[in-house]
Amino acid sequence: MKEKLFNRSYILILAANFLLYMGFYLLLPVLPFYLSEVFSADNSTIGAALSCYTIAALVVRPFSGYLLDAFARKPLYMLAYTIYMLVFGAYIGAFCLAMFVAMRIVHGAAFGTVTVGGNTIVIDVMPSSRRGEGLGYYGMANNIAMSIGPMIGLFMHESFSFNTIFLCSFISCAVGLIAASMIKTKPREKVARPPISLDRFILVRGLGAGLTLMLLSIPYGITTTYIAMYGRQLGVEVSSGFFFTLLALGIASSRIFSGKLVDRGHTVGVILSSIAMATIVFILLSMCGFIADNAPFGTTPVFLASALLMGISYGTMFPAYNTLFVNLAPNSQRGTAVSTYLTSWDCGIGAGLLTGGYISQHLGFEMAYATGATLSVISFIIFRFVVGPHYKRVQATKSW
Repeated sequence: MKEKLFNRSYILILAANFLLYMGFYLLLPVLPFYLSEVFSADNSTIGAALSCYTIAALVVRPFSGYLLDAFARKPLYMLAYTIYMLVFGAYIGAFCLAMFVAMRIVHGAAFGTVTVGGNTIVIDVMPSSRRGEGLGYYGMANNIAMSIGPMIGLFMHESFSFNTIFLCSFISCAVGLIAASMIKTKPREKVARPPISLDRFILVRGLGAGLTLMLLSIPYGITTTYIAMYGRQLGVEVSSGFFFTLLALGIASSRIFSGKLVDRGHTVGVILSSIAMATIVFILLSMCGFIADNAPFGTTPVFLASALLMGISYGTMFPAYNTLFVNLAPNSQRGTAVSTYLTSWDCGIGAGLLTGGYISQHLGFEMAYATGATLSVISFIIFRFVVGPHYKRVQATKSW
Protein backbone atom coordinates (compact mmCIF):
# COMPACT_ATOMS: atom_id res chain seq x y z
CA MET A 1 0.00 0.00 0.00
CA LYS A 2 1.33 3.41 -1.01
CA GLU A 3 2.16 5.92 1.70
CA LYS A 4 0.04 9.09 1.66
CA LEU A 5 1.68 11.88 -0.32
CA PHE A 6 -0.84 14.74 -0.19
CA ASN A 7 -0.80 15.54 3.51
CA ARG A 8 -1.62 19.04 4.84
CA SER A 9 1.96 20.30 4.98
CA TYR A 10 2.75 18.97 1.52
CA ILE A 11 -0.26 20.80 0.05
CA LEU A 12 0.71 24.02 1.86
CA ILE A 13 4.26 23.96 0.56
CA LEU A 14 2.95 23.33 -2.95
CA ALA A 15 0.85 26.50 -2.56
CA ALA A 16 3.76 28.48 -1.10
CA ASN A 17 6.02 27.36 -3.93
CA PHE A 18 3.44 28.21 -6.59
CA LEU A 19 2.86 31.72 -5.22
CA LEU A 20 6.60 32.34 -4.85
CA TYR A 21 7.19 31.49 -8.49
CA MET A 22 4.06 33.33 -9.59
CA GLY A 23 5.63 36.54 -8.31
CA PHE A 24 8.88 35.56 -10.05
CA TYR A 25 7.35 34.74 -13.43
CA LEU A 26 5.11 37.82 -13.56
CA LEU A 27 8.30 39.87 -13.82
CA LEU A 28 10.66 37.57 -15.71
CA PRO A 29 9.71 38.42 -19.32
CA VAL A 30 8.90 42.04 -18.45
CA LEU A 31 12.22 43.04 -16.88
CA PRO A 32 14.15 43.34 -20.20
CA PHE A 33 11.47 45.77 -21.40
CA TYR A 34 11.57 47.59 -18.04
CA LEU A 35 15.33 48.13 -18.26
CA SER A 36 15.11 49.12 -21.90
CA GLU A 37 12.17 51.52 -21.56
CA VAL A 38 12.88 53.04 -18.14
CA PHE A 39 16.71 53.08 -18.08
CA SER A 40 17.44 52.94 -21.86
CA ALA A 41 19.68 49.88 -21.40
CA ASP A 42 20.99 47.88 -24.38
CA ASN A 43 20.96 44.06 -24.57
CA SER A 44 24.41 43.62 -23.04
CA THR A 45 23.57 45.92 -20.13
CA ILE A 46 20.24 44.13 -19.63
CA GLY A 47 22.01 40.78 -19.47
CA ALA A 48 24.57 42.08 -16.97
CA ALA A 49 21.92 43.73 -14.77
CA LEU A 50 19.65 40.69 -14.70
CA SER A 51 22.49 38.25 -14.11
CA CYS A 52 23.24 39.91 -10.75
CA TYR A 53 20.13 38.18 -9.40
CA THR A 54 21.33 34.75 -10.41
CA ILE A 55 24.92 35.35 -9.34
CA ALA A 56 23.72 36.40 -5.87
CA ALA A 57 21.53 33.30 -5.65
CA LEU A 58 24.33 30.92 -6.57
CA VAL A 59 26.80 32.57 -4.17
CA VAL A 60 24.34 32.21 -1.28
CA ARG A 61 23.09 28.70 -2.01
CA PRO A 62 26.06 26.67 -0.74
CA PHE A 63 25.93 28.53 2.58
CA SER A 64 22.15 28.18 2.84
CA GLY A 65 22.48 24.44 2.30
CA TYR A 66 24.94 24.23 5.20
CA LEU A 67 22.69 26.33 7.45
CA LEU A 68 19.65 24.19 6.60
CA ASP A 69 21.57 21.06 7.58
CA ALA A 70 22.93 22.64 10.76
CA PHE A 71 19.90 24.53 12.13
CA ALA A 72 16.09 24.45 12.11
CA ARG A 73 14.97 24.67 8.49
CA LYS A 74 11.59 26.39 8.68
CA PRO A 75 12.71 29.64 10.42
CA LEU A 76 15.42 30.20 7.80
CA TYR A 77 12.91 29.44 5.04
CA MET A 78 10.42 31.93 6.48
CA LEU A 79 13.03 34.67 6.87
CA ALA A 80 14.23 34.30 3.28
CA TYR A 81 10.62 34.19 2.00
CA THR A 82 9.84 37.45 3.85
CA ILE A 83 12.86 39.27 2.41
CA TYR A 84 12.03 37.96 -1.06
CA MET A 85 8.49 39.34 -0.77
CA LEU A 86 9.61 42.76 0.48
CA VAL A 87 12.00 43.40 -2.39
CA PHE A 88 9.12 43.29 -4.90
CA GLY A 89 7.67 46.31 -3.11
CA ALA A 90 11.08 47.99 -2.98
CA TYR A 91 11.38 47.88 -6.79
CA ILE A 92 8.71 50.57 -6.97
CA GLY A 93 11.15 53.03 -5.41
CA ALA A 94 14.08 52.29 -7.75
CA PHE A 95 15.07 55.59 -9.39
CA CYS A 96 18.28 54.59 -11.16
CA LEU A 97 19.88 51.50 -12.69
CA ALA A 98 22.43 51.17 -9.89
CA MET A 99 19.68 51.07 -7.26
CA PHE A 100 17.78 48.47 -9.28
CA VAL A 101 20.91 46.29 -9.53
CA ALA A 102 21.45 46.54 -5.76
CA MET A 103 17.88 45.37 -5.16
CA ARG A 104 18.35 42.50 -7.63
CA ILE A 105 21.38 41.33 -5.66
CA VAL A 106 19.38 41.25 -2.41
CA HIS A 107 16.49 39.59 -4.23
CA GLY A 108 18.74 36.94 -5.71
CA ALA A 109 20.28 36.14 -2.32
CA ALA A 110 16.82 35.72 -0.78
CA PHE A 111 15.70 33.58 -3.73
CA GLY A 112 18.76 31.36 -3.40
CA THR A 113 17.93 30.68 0.24
CA VAL A 114 14.16 30.31 0.01
CA THR A 115 14.32 27.86 -2.90
CA VAL A 116 16.88 25.64 -1.16
CA GLY A 117 14.73 25.79 1.98
CA GLY A 118 11.55 24.91 0.11
CA ASN A 119 13.15 22.05 -1.80
CA THR A 120 14.57 20.65 1.44
CA ILE A 121 11.38 21.02 3.50
CA VAL A 122 9.23 19.38 0.83
CA ILE A 123 11.49 16.30 1.00
CA ASP A 124 11.08 16.30 4.79
CA VAL A 125 7.25 16.31 4.64
CA MET A 126 6.82 13.59 1.98
CA PRO A 127 7.33 9.82 2.22
CA SER A 128 10.70 8.75 0.82
CA SER A 129 9.08 5.95 -1.19
CA ARG A 130 7.30 8.56 -3.32
CA ARG A 131 10.13 11.09 -3.55
CA GLY A 132 10.38 11.22 -7.33
CA GLU A 133 6.63 11.60 -7.72
CA GLY A 134 6.43 14.15 -4.91
CA LEU A 135 9.24 16.26 -6.34
CA GLY A 136 7.51 16.07 -9.70
CA TYR A 137 4.32 17.58 -8.31
CA TYR A 138 6.33 20.13 -6.35
CA GLY A 139 7.99 21.20 -9.56
CA MET A 140 4.60 21.28 -11.26
CA ALA A 141 3.64 24.13 -8.93
CA ASN A 142 6.47 26.12 -10.55
CA ASN A 143 5.23 25.11 -13.96
CA ILE A 144 1.67 26.24 -13.37
CA ALA A 145 3.09 29.60 -12.32
CA MET A 146 5.23 29.55 -15.47
CA SER A 147 2.20 28.83 -17.63
CA ILE A 148 0.23 31.86 -16.51
CA GLY A 149 2.75 34.24 -14.92
CA PRO A 150 4.74 35.36 -17.99
CA MET A 151 1.60 35.60 -20.13
CA ILE A 152 -0.16 37.75 -17.52
CA GLY A 153 2.98 39.82 -17.06
CA LEU A 154 3.32 40.50 -20.80
CA PHE A 155 -0.37 41.32 -21.14
CA MET A 156 -0.13 43.66 -18.13
CA HIS A 157 2.88 45.33 -19.73
CA GLU A 158 0.62 46.38 -22.60
CA SER A 159 -2.00 48.00 -20.35
CA PHE A 160 -0.53 48.75 -16.92
CA SER A 161 2.53 50.37 -15.39
CA PHE A 162 5.58 48.44 -14.23
CA ASN A 163 4.78 49.45 -10.65
CA THR A 164 1.42 47.65 -10.90
CA ILE A 165 3.23 44.47 -11.95
CA PHE A 166 5.66 44.83 -9.04
CA LEU A 167 2.72 45.21 -6.66
CA CYS A 168 1.01 42.08 -8.02
CA SER A 169 4.20 40.09 -7.48
CA PHE A 170 4.39 41.41 -3.91
CA ILE A 171 0.78 40.34 -3.20
CA SER A 172 1.37 36.87 -4.65
CA CYS A 173 4.37 36.30 -2.36
CA ALA A 174 2.51 37.74 0.65
CA VAL A 175 -0.21 35.10 0.27
CA GLY A 176 2.48 32.44 -0.26
CA LEU A 177 4.18 33.52 2.95
CA ILE A 178 0.94 32.94 4.85
CA ALA A 179 0.72 29.41 3.42
CA ALA A 180 4.36 28.75 4.30
CA SER A 181 3.80 29.83 7.90
CA MET A 182 1.22 27.05 8.37
CA ILE A 183 3.53 24.21 7.29
CA LYS A 184 4.28 21.77 10.11
CA THR A 185 7.65 20.08 10.07
CA LYS A 186 8.73 17.27 12.36
CA PRO A 187 11.32 18.15 15.03
CA ARG A 188 14.74 17.09 13.82
CA GLU A 189 16.83 14.72 15.88
CA LYS A 190 19.67 16.50 17.65
CA VAL A 191 22.91 15.72 15.90
CA ALA A 192 26.39 17.16 16.19
CA ARG A 193 26.66 20.35 14.19
CA PRO A 194 28.58 19.50 11.02
CA PRO A 195 32.13 20.90 10.93
CA ILE A 196 32.98 23.50 8.30
CA SER A 197 34.46 21.69 5.31
CA LEU A 198 34.08 21.71 1.53
CA ASP A 199 31.58 18.84 1.45
CA ARG A 200 29.27 20.76 3.83
CA PHE A 201 28.81 23.45 1.16
CA ILE A 202 29.10 21.43 -2.03
CA LEU A 203 28.11 17.81 -2.63
CA VAL A 204 31.41 16.59 -4.05
CA ARG A 205 29.79 13.40 -5.38
CA GLY A 206 27.44 15.57 -7.41
CA LEU A 207 29.97 17.81 -9.17
CA GLY A 208 29.86 15.87 -12.43
CA ALA A 209 26.07 15.91 -12.48
CA GLY A 210 26.20 19.60 -11.61
CA LEU A 211 28.37 20.31 -14.65
CA THR A 212 25.95 18.59 -17.03
CA LEU A 213 22.99 20.41 -15.46
CA MET A 214 24.79 23.75 -15.75
CA LEU A 215 25.42 23.21 -19.46
CA LEU A 216 21.70 22.60 -19.93
CA SER A 217 20.60 25.61 -17.91
CA ILE A 218 22.64 28.08 -20.00
CA PRO A 219 20.31 27.87 -23.06
CA TYR A 220 17.30 27.65 -20.72
CA GLY A 221 18.36 30.98 -19.21
CA ILE A 222 18.74 32.49 -22.66
CA THR A 223 15.26 31.30 -23.58
CA THR A 224 13.30 32.44 -20.54
CA THR A 225 14.93 35.88 -20.56
CA TYR A 226 15.12 36.77 -24.25
CA ILE A 227 12.43 34.69 -25.96
CA ALA A 228 9.94 37.60 -26.01
CA MET A 229 12.49 39.77 -27.83
CA TYR A 230 13.34 36.92 -30.19
CA GLY A 231 9.65 36.37 -30.93
CA ARG A 232 9.18 40.05 -31.72
CA GLN A 233 12.23 39.98 -34.03
CA LEU A 234 10.88 36.91 -35.84
CA GLY A 235 7.46 38.47 -36.29
CA VAL A 236 5.71 35.61 -34.50
CA GLU A 237 1.96 35.96 -35.00
CA VAL A 238 0.96 35.37 -31.37
CA SER A 239 2.03 36.90 -28.09
CA SER A 240 5.30 35.49 -26.76
CA GLY A 241 3.39 34.85 -23.54
CA PHE A 242 1.96 31.76 -25.28
CA PHE A 243 5.51 30.40 -25.55
CA PHE A 244 5.67 30.28 -21.76
CA THR A 245 2.19 28.75 -21.58
CA LEU A 246 3.18 25.92 -23.92
CA LEU A 247 6.52 25.55 -22.14
CA ALA A 248 4.72 25.11 -18.84
CA LEU A 249 2.13 22.78 -20.41
CA GLY A 250 4.95 20.56 -21.66
CA ILE A 251 6.62 20.55 -18.24
CA ALA A 252 3.35 19.83 -16.42
CA SER A 253 2.39 16.98 -18.77
CA SER A 254 5.81 15.37 -18.35
CA ARG A 255 5.35 15.28 -14.57
CA ILE A 256 2.61 12.68 -14.99
CA PHE A 257 5.14 10.00 -15.89
CA SER A 258 8.66 11.30 -15.21
CA GLY A 259 8.52 11.15 -11.39
CA LYS A 260 7.09 7.64 -11.42
CA LEU A 261 9.82 6.46 -13.80
CA VAL A 262 12.43 7.88 -11.45
CA ASP A 263 10.86 6.06 -8.47
CA ARG A 264 11.12 2.83 -10.48
CA GLY A 265 14.88 3.29 -10.86
CA HIS A 266 15.13 4.77 -14.37
CA THR A 267 16.82 8.02 -13.32
CA VAL A 268 19.76 7.78 -15.73
CA GLY A 269 17.63 6.84 -18.74
CA VAL A 270 15.12 9.60 -18.02
CA ILE A 271 17.86 12.24 -17.91
CA LEU A 272 19.58 11.05 -21.09
CA SER A 273 16.35 11.06 -23.08
CA SER A 274 15.46 14.53 -21.84
CA ILE A 275 18.89 15.92 -22.78
CA ALA A 276 18.51 14.49 -26.29
CA MET A 277 15.14 16.20 -26.68
CA ALA A 278 16.55 19.52 -25.39
CA THR A 279 19.23 19.36 -28.09
CA ILE A 280 16.55 19.07 -30.78
CA VAL A 281 14.66 22.02 -29.28
CA PHE A 282 17.61 24.41 -29.48
CA ILE A 283 18.36 23.33 -33.03
CA LEU A 284 14.77 24.22 -33.95
CA LEU A 285 14.98 27.60 -32.22
CA SER A 286 18.27 28.40 -33.95
CA MET A 287 16.60 27.62 -37.30
CA CYS A 288 13.67 29.98 -36.69
CA GLY A 289 15.57 32.93 -38.19
CA PHE A 290 16.22 30.98 -41.40
CA ILE A 291 12.58 29.87 -41.50
CA ALA A 292 11.37 33.46 -40.98
CA ASP A 293 13.45 34.62 -43.97
CA ASN A 294 12.56 31.77 -46.34
CA ALA A 295 9.20 30.32 -45.21
CA PRO A 296 7.55 32.88 -42.91
CA PHE A 297 4.34 30.85 -42.60
CA GLY A 298 6.28 28.16 -40.72
CA THR A 299 7.89 30.45 -38.16
CA THR A 300 5.07 30.55 -35.62
CA PRO A 301 4.36 26.77 -35.65
CA VAL A 302 8.06 25.89 -35.20
CA PHE A 303 8.47 28.57 -32.52
CA LEU A 304 5.51 27.28 -30.50
CA ALA A 305 6.34 23.58 -31.08
CA SER A 306 9.79 24.30 -29.66
CA ALA A 307 8.16 25.64 -26.51
CA LEU A 308 6.12 22.48 -25.96
CA LEU A 309 9.05 20.15 -26.64
CA MET A 310 11.30 22.22 -24.41
CA GLY A 311 8.75 21.92 -21.62
CA ILE A 312 8.60 18.14 -21.97
CA SER A 313 12.39 17.78 -21.99
CA TYR A 314 13.08 20.02 -19.00
CA GLY A 315 10.00 18.86 -17.12
CA THR A 316 11.30 15.31 -17.44
CA MET A 317 14.82 16.12 -16.28
CA PHE A 318 13.96 18.38 -13.29
CA PRO A 319 12.63 15.72 -10.86
CA ALA A 320 15.18 13.21 -12.16
CA TYR A 321 18.14 15.50 -11.49
CA ASN A 322 16.71 16.57 -8.12
CA THR A 323 16.29 12.94 -7.04
CA LEU A 324 19.77 12.06 -8.36
CA PHE A 325 21.41 14.70 -6.17
CA VAL A 326 19.41 13.72 -3.07
CA ASN A 327 20.21 10.02 -3.62
CA LEU A 328 23.92 10.80 -3.83
CA ALA A 329 23.91 12.20 -0.28
CA PRO A 330 23.10 10.87 3.22
CA ASN A 331 20.13 12.44 5.02
CA SER A 332 22.47 14.65 7.06
CA GLN A 333 23.56 16.34 3.81
CA ARG A 334 20.13 16.72 2.25
CA GLY A 335 20.32 20.52 2.33
CA THR A 336 23.78 20.44 0.77
CA ALA A 337 22.55 18.10 -1.98
CA VAL A 338 19.62 20.37 -2.84
CA SER A 339 21.89 23.42 -2.66
CA THR A 340 24.37 21.86 -5.09
CA TYR A 341 21.55 20.94 -7.48
CA LEU A 342 20.14 24.47 -7.48
CA THR A 343 23.56 26.15 -7.52
CA SER A 344 24.49 24.19 -10.64
CA TRP A 345 21.27 25.31 -12.25
CA ASP A 346 21.81 28.95 -11.27
CA CYS A 347 25.38 28.99 -12.56
CA GLY A 348 24.05 28.11 -15.99
CA ILE A 349 21.15 30.55 -15.80
CA GLY A 350 23.54 33.37 -14.89
CA ALA A 351 25.88 32.43 -17.72
CA GLY A 352 22.89 32.30 -20.06
CA LEU A 353 21.82 35.81 -19.09
CA LEU A 354 25.30 37.20 -19.76
CA THR A 355 26.17 35.23 -22.89
CA GLY A 356 22.64 35.48 -24.29
CA GLY A 357 22.69 39.27 -24.19
CA TYR A 358 26.19 39.46 -25.66
CA ILE A 359 25.74 36.85 -28.40
CA SER A 360 22.31 38.15 -29.45
CA GLN A 361 23.61 41.71 -29.74
CA HIS A 362 26.71 40.81 -31.78
CA LEU A 363 25.81 37.57 -33.59
CA GLY A 364 22.04 37.26 -33.32
CA PHE A 365 19.63 35.07 -31.37
CA GLU A 366 20.06 32.25 -33.89
CA MET A 367 23.70 31.85 -32.91
CA ALA A 368 22.78 31.97 -29.22
CA TYR A 369 20.51 28.94 -29.68
CA ALA A 370 23.04 27.14 -31.86
CA THR A 371 25.43 27.53 -28.93
CA GLY A 372 22.73 26.08 -26.66
CA ALA A 373 22.39 23.02 -28.89
CA THR A 374 26.17 22.48 -28.79
CA LEU A 375 26.24 22.70 -24.99
CA SER A 376 23.39 20.16 -24.79
CA VAL A 377 25.38 17.67 -26.89
CA ILE A 378 28.40 18.09 -24.61
CA SER A 379 26.15 17.57 -21.56
CA PHE A 380 24.76 14.35 -23.06
CA ILE A 381 28.23 12.94 -23.69
CA ILE A 382 29.47 13.71 -20.17
CA PHE A 383 26.36 12.28 -18.54
CA ARG A 384 26.33 9.15 -20.69
CA PHE A 385 29.94 8.18 -20.13
CA VAL A 386 30.84 9.72 -16.75
CA VAL A 387 27.92 10.81 -14.56
CA GLY A 388 25.52 7.94 -15.25
CA PRO A 389 28.03 5.17 -14.47
CA HIS A 390 29.20 7.07 -11.34
CA TYR A 391 25.62 7.37 -10.06
CA LYS A 392 24.97 3.67 -10.56
CA ARG A 393 28.16 2.75 -8.69
CA VAL A 394 27.20 4.95 -5.72
CA GLN A 395 23.69 3.49 -5.56
CA ALA A 396 25.08 -0.04 -5.63
CA THR A 397 27.57 0.55 -2.81
CA LYS A 398 26.06 3.23 -0.53
CA SER A 399 25.52 2.27 3.11
CA TRP A 400 23.22 5.05 4.38
